[in-house]
Amino acid sequence: MRRVLPLLLAVGGVLLTIHGGWIHAKAALAQVLLEWAWQDTLGGETRARPWPWADTWPVARLSFPRQGAHFVVLAGASGRTLAFAPGHTEGSALPGGPGTAIVSGHRDTHFALLRDLERGDHVEVQRPDGEVVRYTVESIEVADARTSHLRAPPDERALVLTTCWPFDALSPGGPQRYVAVARATDPS
Repeated sequence: MRRVLPLLLAVGGVLLTIHGGWIHAKAALAQVLLEWAWQDTLGGETRARPWPWADTWPVARLSFPRQGAHFVVLAGASGRTLAFAPGHTEGSALPGGPGTAIVSGHRDTHFALLRDLERGDHVEVQRPDGEVVRYTVESIEVADARTSHLRAPPDERALVLTTCWPFDALSPGGPQRYVAVARATDPS
């Protein structure tokens, strides 16, 4: 038993390491496939699925120049979508279009950078037609999802970025949301 137990622990450790590495490899591959799907979208393909069984597709590319980060935004804001990228909330305006677009992301992955977002920061949205719309962050607040409602004039170009709050919570979920509102710099 003294020889078998260390061997079993070593094999278990190797298997767990391989499993953990596989998860990271899949995440990295997913980002490459999302970028390819975005390039297909820019080329005119509608609903360019990043992999054959995907139930989502790119709708925009979101860039944070000060943070040096960019993300493909996927259609829908379900848990399946948010596992891979920020998601566009169905029923809100398309990112970069007229109206208010709502984009959500996980606080511990893609939207962890919202922690460092400041009023006055710029956010850029590239639309499927290639046009880039620049937004300026005007407000950042923590809101209760059970009682707060977004109110923005429908004729204005606005972008709402939202994630769970607090950033360092030990358990997921909860009713509080970190909400950043940005307005188009040149609302054409």
